[in-house]
Amino acid sequence: MRGRPSEAETFLADTGRHGEAKRQPELMAKICQRRVLHALGRWDGADVVVWARQALGLARAHDPSGVESEAVLGLAMAGRPEEALAAYEAAAAALPGGAQPQRFQLGRGWVDLAVDQPEAARRRLEAAVPTVYQMGSTRISLWAQGWLARTQFALGAWPETLETVQCAAARLAEVRIELVRPLVHWTGAQIHALRGDWAAADDHVAEAAADLHHYEVMLIPACLARAQVAEARGDYERVAEALSPLVQLTARGSIDEPGFWPWPDVYANALVLTGRLDEAEALLAPYEELAARRGRRSAQARLGLARGRLTAARGDIDTARKEFDQALTHLEHLPLPYDRARVGFAYGQTLRRAGKRREADAVLKNVRDTYATLGARTYVERCDRELQAGGLHVSRAASHLSRLTPQEQAVARLVAAGATNQQAALELFISVKTVQYHLTHVYAKLGIRSRSELAASFRERPESA
Repeated sequence: MRGRPSEAETFLADTGRHGEAKRQPELMAKICQRRVLHALGRWDGADVVVWARQALGLARAHDPSGVESEAVLGLAMAGRPEEALAAYEAAAAALPGGAQPQRFQLGRGWVDLAVDQPEAARRRLEAAVPTVYQMGSTRISLWAQGWLARTQFALGAWPETLETVQCAAARLAEVRIELVRPLVHWTGAQIHALRGDWAAADDHVAEAAADLHHYEVMLIPACLARAQVAEARGDYERVAEALSPLVQLTARGSIDEPGFWPWPDVYANALVLTGRLDEAEALLAPYEELAARRGRRSAQARLGLARGRLTAARGDIDTARKEFDQALTHLEHLPLPYDRARVGFAYGQTLRRAGKRREADAVLKNVRDTYATLGARTYVERCDRELQAGGLHVSRAASHLSRLTPQEQAVARLVAAGATNQQAALELFISVKTVQYHLTHVYAKLGIRSRSELAASFRERPESA
């Protein structure tokens, strides 16, 4: 529970070697159950299955060691979710009272989320949260709240998501169950970043921190928290940097299973936007194949976003359009508004860069509406900049900007706000040379010579409403 896998492994190995333990089936069942939790922390589905089956063979009927082991079977993590769901259904009918139903609701809800059934996941995870009146486990309740927050986020219920995060964070501060901490704070970091509350986002990133010395179930959400805050800022170099520890992990089986941790698409997107196209191709292909084989529509859609970006970056806009359309088709019957908006934003940016301004305008206006409904102010502003750069529906600009083209206005606003040329290029999905070209014309038209003068001109003559 303290997130120290090496020490846990040492103790477990010593315990398993004691002859006295081997002569006591109930004690061995408990040791196997601890091994299940250890394997879950390492995100090793195959190991979870091995130890769970040993615990079940040793434990008495309804013994907590056996029941909990069954409730966290790693079949889904090992790429066998249908077997996992069947196991839950078979065992649920014989559940005793107390905390055991809580464990089953958590496990089943966790698998439901992974197999694109978020509404069912929310119902089950909500049922797994209470502890006071149902003799529940604080540890299981915290895990349930961590995954419930992810589910609420996916469904677009962001006010409820933050309430879940805040409750879980307050309880974590009391009980110090470190294993769950990054999962909880990952969601808090992402929502605050999307809302533009950077101080709160950074606080959650700090609370989520974990490294290669911690369990994988801690490292993965810690890396995602950093990456998704950087993505909201438009800093794709930092996105790639934040996720690089996950690429370096050697025990990959369960980590690469689609549906659990949405990192490959975020990393591939960052690779494309930082010009590392061959790396993006090498990363994407096996994940696309696996997601298609598993039938994970949300994962296919997210990977389709990165594939569309990559295809467009290689100059094939017609095929890129088909990739984005297919990604949106995967999401068509799924209640995942943020994923849909994220794909649409990338689609609109790509169309605008390719000169398809009217098509880009239609896509981006719909995306903006979704982001506004979610409360994702960061991306509402980015959509506005994209629409401004497209130039089809330009709002009345201040007089000192009226001489600039829509693209020049977009560059001027970003640079005046403190963006570097690289940041402005990434934000507007154009090259650094194009930013430099536009800045030269901005300076000439406005009669200024430097970035500081540009920033001052915006302070002195703010834009009209």
